[in-house]
Amino acid sequence: MSSQGLPAKRGWSRKQKRLAMILGLGLVLALAATLVLVALRDQIVFFYTPADILERQVEPGLPIRLGGLVKEGSWTRQGERNTFIVTDGGAEIAATYSGILPDLFREGQGVVAEGSLLPDGSFAATNVLAKHDETYIPKEVAEALKARGEWRPDEPLPAEQ
Repeated sequence: MSSQGLPAKRGWSRKQKRLAMILGLGLVLALAATLVLVALRDQIVFFYTPADILERQVEPGLPIRLGGLVKEGSWTRQGERNTFIVTDGGAEIAATYSGILPDLFREGQGVVAEGSLLPDGSFAATNVLAKHDETYIPKEVAEALKARGEWRPDEPLPAEQ
């Protein structure tokens, strides 16, 4: 009791202060992470193989990366309009690209195309990436081919029929 006959006020204990500070910092971190994810939501581009697109029924218009091999005999060019088929050994998707393709773009080579699916199921590429090594294949595509038994590291890449 204090000198005036009232009970003395007790402050927060050290344990309560520490707990409040940890909870406050956790709340601030959660808020910051949420804001970053919301801000980057429109910038995230998912990577799919042709089989993934068919299995997951990816929505037309969604920005994605399509990776696989350019099917032998499928590439045609009319002016700056290029059409080709991307395959992963299990499925195929027709792709179009308007522009100049990289010098290293070839049939039978690995390719990653950025763009979106069209309502008819074809792929409209806005950017096409190719690698200089003739044995290059995107990691995810190599894993998909291995999972389907279509490619083994001690053998050359599978020939398209």
